[in-house]
Amino acid sequence: MKIAAVLLGIILAGGAFAQDSRAASFGAQVRFTVEDPQMQPRAYTLDINEDGSGTYTATYEAPSIQQVKRTIHIHEPLVARLFQAARKDHFFASDCADQRKHIAFTGKKTLTYSGPDGSGSCTFNYSRERDVNQITVALVAVGYTLQVGMRLRQEHRYDRLSLDGELESLQEAVRDGRALETENIAPELEAIADDNAIMDLARARARSLLEQTVASR
Repeated sequence: MKIAAVLLGIILAGGAFAQDSRAASFGAQVRFTVEDPQMQPRAYTLDINEDGSGTYTATYEAPSIQQVKRTIHIHEPLVARLFQAARKDHFFASDCADQRKHIAFTGKKTLTYSGPDGSGSCTFNYSRERDVNQITVALVAVGYTLQVGMRLRQEHRYDRLSLDGELESLQEAVRDGRALETENIAPELEAIADDNAIMDLARARARSLLEQTVASR
């Protein structure tokens, strides 16, 4: 399936992916952006407010530039760790990048903090600050979960035979901590679990992931 068709299916789906862009004031906010032109999405951004609400925006090239948005919610303890790290690290207002050579490129990352108590940002591939690297790993895991959710929605509509493999990979990622905040893709998991036209194993995996989501809260 060409990426253009993938995006068309996502965008036309509406609802979870075509979110209202109304601006609101939530006090402090952290923005996390990853850019890598060799990947799809070529860039994505997590805007996270201190109350846990937020927005995920992904930019695809298919071949024209298109954006997909959805609202998200980040739960404790991750949201507390995120804002604690920001304030501990001077609101990210530092040269946090590790300048050593021969570090594998995993995307240009930017962390930005803005709030009534201060503001700042830093850009890096890999950071020399331990706290920055730790929250980066967590935020990348959140981004991964949301990207899987987008693929699940597409595969549910156009490629149902791929669902079991996708869900199995997601289960492994959840166990390994490479996927976090699966609550944000609960609608996709519920749609699969409730679809009698999908093979039983895939439906069972979706139900298991939903049960883990409920049990973790």
